[in-house]
Amino acid sequence: MPNSQFSSDLLPQHIAIIMDGNGRWAKKQGKPRLYGHRMAVKSVRDTISTASRLGIKVVTLFAFSSENWKRPEEEVSLLMDLFITVLTREVKKLHKNNLKLRVIGDKTRFNKALQQKIFDAEALTENNSGMVINVAANYGGRWDITEAVKYVATQVASGELIPENITEDKISQHLSMSDLPDVDLMIRTSGECRISNFMLWQMAYAELYFTELFWPEFNEQALLDAITWFINRERRFGCTSEQLQSLMKEK
Repeated sequence: MPNSQFSSDLLPQHIAIIMDGNGRWAKKQGKPRLYGHRMAVKSVRDTISTASRLGIKVVTLFAFSSENWKRPEEEVSLLMDLFITVLTREVKKLHKNNLKLRVIGDKTRFNKALQQKIFDAEALTENNSGMVINVAANYGGRWDITEAVKYVATQVASGELIPENITEDKISQHLSMSDLPDVDLMIRTSGECRISNFMLWQMAYAELYFTELFWPEFNEQALLDAITWFINRERRFGCTSEQLQSLMKEK
């Protein structure tokens, strides 16, 4: 049930989160970096549970960027193992709660075992009608746009499309999450203030919220704080405040 403290028409439809600071948080605890990644799973659970209860339509979590392959080989290997473990353990809970899981990104670089786990998890939840959870893994915003442009280029080459008819909508149709609303609120933890090649197209008009909390510290209250901040923003989409007020009166 939606939380009564928020009006449903004011809530962001799509929240994207860069889950940053796991390794630094673990280091502060005197623990190895992987400990931070393991503890981060609880923050994911809290976020999904709270967002679903509020009535948020889509949550996209940046789990592993296309640039993260540059990290130490041992850490990448352990992250892949953790990804398989979490998928195996959590997907049944998501399915039980009518949530839909998608993994977005270039999955071809993952090993066969992980690719199969992803396929099975998506297949199990694909007909669920609740909140959509996108896990961005081996994902980059530039990759996403490039793949869409490649597809449009093949349509031009085959004669299905002429260049004069290429529009933003034509490109958007071939992006990841093309059937979902654009991002309204982007949250990044750990005090970093950049978007790191995450959903560049889909975040064109997103409100950007940066918090000093490390991701393993991010809990239900932290999400509610971010949403409260979002609700108090004036989203003008290129208009003036006066124009927005006039449009609201016409509704």
